[in-house]
Amino acid sequence: MKKDIEKIYSDAIAACLPDSVVRDAVAKLPHVKGKLYSVAIGKAAWKMSSTAAEELGDRLEGGIVITKYEHSMGDIPKTEIYEAGHPVPDENTISATERVLEFTSSLTEDDMVLFLVSGGGSALFESASCGLDDLQDMTRQLLAAGASIGEINTLRKHLSKVKGGRFAEHVAPARIFAVILSDVLGNDPSTIASGPACPDGSTVDDVHRIISKYGLKLSSEVLSLLERETPKSLSNAEYMIGGSVTELCEAARKSAEATGFKAEILTDCLDTEARYAGEFLASVGKGHKDTDCPLAFIAGGETVVCLKGNGKGGRNQELALSAALKIAGHDNIAVFSVGSDGTDGPTDAAGGFADGTTASKMRANGVDPSDALENNDAYNALSVADSLIITGPTGTNVNDISVVLIYPKIKN
Repeated sequence: MKKDIEKIYSDAIAACLPDSVVRDAVAKLPHVKGKLYSVAIGKAAWKMSSTAAEELGDRLEGGIVITKYEHSMGDIPKTEIYEAGHPVPDENTISATERVLEFTSSLTEDDMVLFLVSGGGSALFESASCGLDDLQDMTRQLLAAGASIGEINTLRKHLSKVKGGRFAEHVAPARIFAVILSDVLGNDPSTIASGPACPDGSTVDDVHRIISKYGLKLSSEVLSLLERETPKSLSNAEYMIGGSVTELCEAARKSAEATGFKAEILTDCLDTEARYAGEFLASVGKGHKDTDCPLAFIAGGETVVCLKGNGKGGRNQELALSAALKIAGHDNIAVFSVGSDGTDGPTDAAGGFADGTTASKMRANGVDPSDALENNDAYNALSVADSLIITGPTGTNVNDISVVLIYPKIKN
């Protein structure tokens, strides 16, 4: 099972690396009469920028990368590289973004910015109208409440000097050409990394609804700043989207079939609490436990975790822990879930897996899996059962992949 699990997620992630997307974008770049600069933000920023620099060569005047800690992989020609906090912005986020704003502050109408965007950009690219403490507090409240990434980004955009189209406004009169690697269900460009180069459709009314829905406690200054509308049109920006969870699911399906499974994609829009997704996928496995041929059911998307405890983990690990409880004793079923970027929550794991023995291994090592689930402590529970998936940063970010594998039972 472990061998099959590793092959499927490795193949799926490899098929969604951004190299081909960036090469295609460079080939389609409009003519640049003046100077060409690159700015890359997000968890895949280093890989995207490296590929762009390789393709552009002497055509590139200079560039900047802002990515998550430990996600850069060396120097890139003509490019400054910064690492910052994710999922909560930190002081390095602010200082790196200010450097980008300075870098792009005196461009002419003949110049162009190649803007390379990937998931995680919302936290990594920020110059807020409020103080960093207020921004961090708002982000933590939203994450703890289980708010969707779209809801989180709606509030971020209304506080930001770069989100919701405001970076494109800053770059003007130069043009901006955005290449977007999607980590958002539905691939809405105004939602990915909070749409720094896209007109924004969210409104102040949406802001009020989200604050009320989650009972957010915000300072009077933040509440006042959230009343500003974002740009609804831009004349200097265009974009292309390449890479998405749909491609991730299809790549996983092909890998599973090549491994000998009859594979089916259940959805590429999985959008619910992680523990419920784990229960659902476990139920799919149990519903097909008497199969005569190996089966794989694939779901892509992005779940959320509603924090109730003070444990350690992430949404993919919590999904796997939840599934472990439901498939306990079924020796022919496995469930795994992985973040395509190689990180899951504030941990070094990309996700986790479970089979029929995982819950009993946890108990044998002094961990009650039910208690761990209630305490949001999936990382430590999966760790004692040797069920964490650790890949390191992958260089891409196109949502998560969750898979159920069912094997034929061995007949005596």
